[in-house]
Amino acid sequence: MTTFTPFKILPLLFSAAFLLTAGSLWLPGHLSLLDNGYVDTFKTAFLGILLEALPFVLLGALLSSLLRVFVPDELISRWIPRRAVPAILFGCLLGILFPVCECGMIPLVRRLMHKGMPLYVAIVFILSGPILNPVVYGATLTAFRSHPELAYTRMGLAFAVAACIGLIIYGTVRRSPLRLSIRREGSEEPHGTLRGGRAAAVLVHTSDEFFEMGKFLIIGCLLTAGIQTFMNQSSLSAIGDRPLGSYVFMMGLAFALSLCSTSDAFVASTFLHTFPSGALLAFMVLGPMLDFKNALMLLSLFKTRFALYLFFLIAAAVFTGSVLASFWL
Repeated sequence: MTTFTPFKILPLLFSAAFLLTAGSLWLPGHLSLLDNGYVDTFKTAFLGILLEALPFVLLGALLSSLLRVFVPDELISRWIPRRAVPAILFGCLLGILFPVCECGMIPLVRRLMHKGMPLYVAIVFILSGPILNPVVYGATLTAFRSHPELAYTRMGLAFAVAACIGLIIYGTVRRSPLRLSIRREGSEEPHGTLRGGRAAAVLVHTSDEFFEMGKFLIIGCLLTAGIQTFMNQSSLSAIGDRPLGSYVFMMGLAFALSLCSTSDAFVASTFLHTFPSGALLAFMVLGPMLDFKNALMLLSLFKTRFALYLFFLIAAAVFTGSVLASFWL
């Protein structure tokens, strides 16, 4: 079970100190931003995104915890087909059976690889699992009630991108890219060994994952509400009117916000009338596959050269696929 150490709050303390210092220097010259209109708009945008997304984040954390406690890793490894194409299709569809948020994907996949899962199947599962699951589909459909085709296209594009990258990895990577420092995980507590049994284990893991994902959600909601409130709408419209600029901007925003896949659709929906549908797809597909926190976790799992190669494949495939999908939407 995760233990608290004082060092874990140091990044938050440094961030808070930086924001307070910067605010004290910048705010006196921009007091007009404290106008009630700005504050009300910011609060409405923030609470609207947060309250819509929280139930899906909680549901995703619960399902992920049930998987962790009740489903042995060996069971998944035994199901993997031997041939490449069926194995890639299996990896794409695995997220439907085992909905795991990207926040818990890397530890799970690391265990599976040490238990025999091939590299290309692991990559496919890492990329597709956080998107191709019922919780994310329901969240996306809820966020885009008036445009359900975006939910369907997001699922299809995620499937296609993951499958293509899996085929490329299968055909180009021969040596294991895992870091030598990674050993078989034997330090984790067995299923159900927490005090109080499996029910207590589910509650503990659910709360851990909910708060772990919740902090990224809150940061993302704050930043998005700030963009919607304080950034000039004409500037956003100018970016949205440039095809290349809109895709690059939304992909960069997805990387920086590091939102959970169960909540990013609600953030994307706030840009529905500003950016083209293809750019919103790029935001919703790239984020769960590659964002700031995922990049750090992937760098801890794989050697740097392979990780950078994977980052390039993800960005190129999502950009190309989103542009092509925009002609259909």
